[in-house]
Amino acid sequence: MLSLKTFSHQATFVRTITTLLLLAALLVSSVPTVTAQQPGITQEHWYHSYSSLTYDLQSWEGDYPEIVHLTTAGTTILGRQQWVVQISDWSLENKSDGSPKEKVYIDGGHHGNEHLGTELAFLVAEFYVDGWADGDAEAIEVLQNTELYIMVLLNADGNDADSRWNMNQVDLNRNYDHHWTEDETASGDGPFSEPETRNNADYMAEWAIEADLYVTMHTGTWILAYPWGFTGEMPSDWELFEHIRDTIHETIDADLPVRNANAGIYPTHGTSRDYGYGVMGYPTFTFETDDEQFLLGTVQSLSDRLSVELEVMRYLITNVWYWRARLNVTSMEVTLGAEVTFSVDNLGHASTANATLHYLDSDGEVLWHSPGNFSVNASNSSSVSFAAGDLQLVDGGSWELHYQKRVIDSAIWVHDSVWDGNIIVAEESKKGFLYAPGITISIISALGAVLVIEGRKNDNFTQKIES
Repeated sequence: MLSLKTFSHQATFVRTITTLLLLAALLVSSVPTVTAQQPGITQEHWYHSYSSLTYDLQSWEGDYPEIVHLTTAGTTILGRQQWVVQISDWSLENKSDGSPKEKVYIDGGHHGNEHLGTELAFLVAEFYVDGWADGDAEAIEVLQNTELYIMVLLNADGNDADSRWNMNQVDLNRNYDHHWTEDETASGDGPFSEPETRNNADYMAEWAIEADLYVTMHTGTWILAYPWGFTGEMPSDWELFEHIRDTIHETIDADLPVRNANAGIYPTHGTSRDYGYGVMGYPTFTFETDDEQFLLGTVQSLSDRLSVELEVMRYLITNVWYWRARLNVTSMEVTLGAEVTFSVDNLGHASTANATLHYLDSDGEVLWHSPGNFSVNASNSSSVSFAAGDLQLVDGGSWELHYQKRVIDSAIWVHDSVWDGNIIVAEESKKGFLYAPGITISIISALGAVLVIEGRKNDNFTQKIES
């Protein structure tokens, strides 16, 4: 086995030769450079090394501190930083309506030799940074409403050595604690045995627990793959994934495969995609670009060859608000001592199956909750009724819906308030038979009373005659 030093020297030699070959190809090429968000011959045609990526990310933070924060999730085996670029309009804590911003998590470079996947992560980040600087309306709106967390290069050691694995010769995308198995090739000594994967998972849990989109970027079979990899069964939130598939095919590219990873790529265990969905509860995708890489560079501009992938990512990010269930009570009638009936719309494209209704006092203590739960399918409506004989309203009380963002068990719970303006409170006596008799019953009762009185009069008259 080659020593790390020898391996590094060979990788440097290959990189140097490749650079010279690529430069020669570019000089004789008559193909015009397509400049989208990546102007300049270097950014368009050279894959990033750890050093060049570090320079670019630090430059972004220095040039645009109002939207770019640079942090690290930890270090690789060789001590390289796992940079995470946080992109948003940080002058705004929340969206204009006061609600929290949406969150998106992206990583690239699990496999060090899959450079196009890494470049796609970089290209997405650069689209929003440069778009903001250029006054692009789409980029500005996204950053005012969304927080992007992008780890462009997870496996920096493998990237610079042009190796699939990390320096322990482990396939990092088989090392996550979700259906991990030693039967997978190079899966490590156990789940999260490698610092690179442990750092990535810890960062998700600290910064992106509420994310509604996670995309991990690779190079190989051209596909946008959703869970699962370890089984051919469809994920719980299949409606959401199929909606996204259909929209991409109808509006962006009809040929891009969007399907279950097990069938679309091959069976895998311990992947970050399945971990993101199965453990973190995110809607997750593996975005695999084509594998026609030219060693450490490309004659065709990156923004050109990854244009479809970038457009898909823009669609996923722009519409992230819809990638969860969003319940909205449109009307509610509370009949004291009897029941609560309400209509609820799901504004999102993900279903929820275990929602409950709660009534709280002014201190937030739950005074009553529905005796059962209810479901609302994606982009659908439901009418729900619960018995509420023990419900008592108090001054300052409020109503909330409790439900999970998606059907997957690991999806986080949310609490959404019910607007008081949609609530009608009625007394039970206004609906009950005994408290509000109909007119027929009233007439019969009145006639009965008259007959009783007349009967009594006749009895008195008879008694007087007999006496």
